[in-house]
Amino acid sequence: MPKLRTVAVLAGTALLARRAMRRRIRTSPLWPMPALEEPVSGRPRSRALRVLVASREEVAQGVVQLRLEGRDLPGWEPGAHLDLVLPSGLVRQYSLCGDPEDGSSYTVATRLVADGRGGSREVHEQVREGTELEVRGPRNRFPLVEAPSYVFVAGGIGITPVLPMLRALGEGVEWRLLYCGRDRASMPFLEEVEKLGGDRVSVVEGVPDLDGLLADVPEGAAVYCCGPEGLMAAVEERFPHVQLERFAARASTGGAFEVELRRSGRTLTVPADSTVLAAVRAQVPDTAYSCEQGFCGTCQQRVLEGEVEHRDELLTDGERADSMLICVSRARSDRLVLDM
Repeated sequence: MPKLRTVAVLAGTALLARRAMRRRIRTSPLWPMPALEEPVSGRPRSRALRVLVASREEVAQGVVQLRLEGRDLPGWEPGAHLDLVLPSGLVRQYSLCGDPEDGSSYTVATRLVADGRGGSREVHEQVREGTELEVRGPRNRFPLVEAPSYVFVAGGIGITPVLPMLRALGEGVEWRLLYCGRDRASMPFLEEVEKLGGDRVSVVEGVPDLDGLLADVPEGAAVYCCGPEGLMAAVEERFPHVQLERFAARASTGGAFEVELRRSGRTLTVPADSTVLAAVRAQVPDTAYSCEQGFCGTCQQRVLEGEVEHRDELLTDGERADSMLICVSRARSDRLVLDM
């Protein structure tokens, strides 16, 4: 009898151990590996908030404005943006374009991009008045700095982070705005901008003559630009000190390279036309990610060896010293080693 009891106990213990192992593997596909002292991957950079779409309004051709109401909403300053978690789980970033003094709501606007990655289409087709959403932030990587004068260049929906800046500037502040778009009907908040700035606002339908329109920018002026990549690149070429607001990653260039996942003992090849995230997820499908644009921080990973070409718009200099966002950043060296 004692032997039978011992066998039963051992069998039960083995069964419990197998079940525990299966649960552990499901929660971490890279198991068995030592846990980080402070996990990096998938760590949310700010707490999520629940908001209600209080109103939805078309403010220009193909542009929808959402007013999001909530409780205990964090304050923000001109230039800030929100992470908007859409009903499908997609995360997209939108500039706050309302009133920073309104602590009960946030206002964002988005243009429908027919051939985009699906976020704007979901906002336009599925988000309605009464929809409950999750938001994260606000965060500000495009702050309005103190300067003797200001020059703003906005293209289309790029007016959204600029508009609160214009409202915030005092009466005696020297500023001007170049606002371009396909045509007036497609340019959101155009009427308000023209009333706000009068002859300080230049409206251009089509491609602007930057050399002519920006020929006499005062010395020491703070230059801000948000809009299509081509417009921002042209302004940056003329004014290297320009402050840019991007909601798409810079184009990634460079050849193929290797990535070693140190803790799992795997080595991957990242092709020239792909990303570290894609290569990692081909082997480890449960790797955390979200925006795929270098903005949300979900895919942040610790770098043990190698030189990184940082192409994100989020990490601080301190964070870039030993980590990267694998959705957009690449290797400057032939090989990277990640703590995965």
